[in-house]
Amino acid sequence: MRPSPTDEQTRLSGDDLQRVCDFLYRQTGMLFGESKRYYIERRLTDRIVASDAPNFATYFSYLRNDPEEAERLINAFTVNETYFYREEHQLTCLGRSLLPDLITTRRPGDKIRIWSQPCSTGEEAYSIAIWLLENWRMVDAYNVEIVGSDIDTGVLEAARLGFYGERALSRLSPQVLEAYFEPSRRHRRQIIGDLRESVSFTSANLVDKASMAAQGQFDVIFCRNVLIYFDEESRLLAAQNLYDRLNPGGYLCLGHTESMSRISDRFLVRRFEDAIVYQRPPLP
Repeated sequence: MRPSPTDEQTRLSGDDLQRVCDFLYRQTGMLFGESKRYYIERRLTDRIVASDAPNFATYFSYLRNDPEEAERLINAFTVNETYFYREEHQLTCLGRSLLPDLITTRRPGDKIRIWSQPCSTGEEAYSIAIWLLENWRMVDAYNVEIVGSDIDTGVLEAARLGFYGERALSRLSPQVLEAYFEPSRRHRRQIIGDLRESVSFTSANLVDKASMAAQGQFDVIFCRNVLIYFDEESRLLAAQNLYDRLNPGGYLCLGHTESMSRISDRFLVRRFEDAIVYQRPPLP
């Protein structure tokens, strides 16, 4: 049993708080401040105690010199709330409008790459795979590759294992649950092996050009409900990285509260029957 934290381990001055916030901003693009003090202190204290540091100063020195501890701290601060078939209207748009447009310049058997970034524990990436299998009649005619990426390495491992509770599965029909998940055990279901193998998961940081570039080019990117945590500078950097990762003519889907029009003018705004999406302009 882990001992309770000491006063030295939990005490965080205003300067200490700012140093942590600056570190997280440089690493992730996410903004934290005094208004989130309780949230920051609770997660930071857990890491200080886990690393056996006697106080913040010792821990912060350790943090700056240990990439693995930096990764663990970042994992502690990422937001991973999601569920299957979230914003389903975008999946409908994918099958009804985006993919039919993209395959006008493809031949049967050609690759189509779809990216969920960030993917959290995998629900959104697997949702794309399930929805296409259930609803897009051309799914077997093309080589559809689905990739999920996240900065949080912990959630990536959970995504690869593919176990989900009742809340995450609540929007799926009994027929879909039967077809794509193992029987329920202790109120959790695991994605069937064939589906787990069909989706790959990789580490990438939206504000890090190199880690984004390492993922290659995509035809459709789902990047939902993360830019709201960034400031203007970080949103612009993320938008540039997303633009660069799209093939010409490729599409970007954001969360319903987000608008690329307020961030970058490089994308075309496309209003389809089911959703508003953003397109990298096609080649002339």
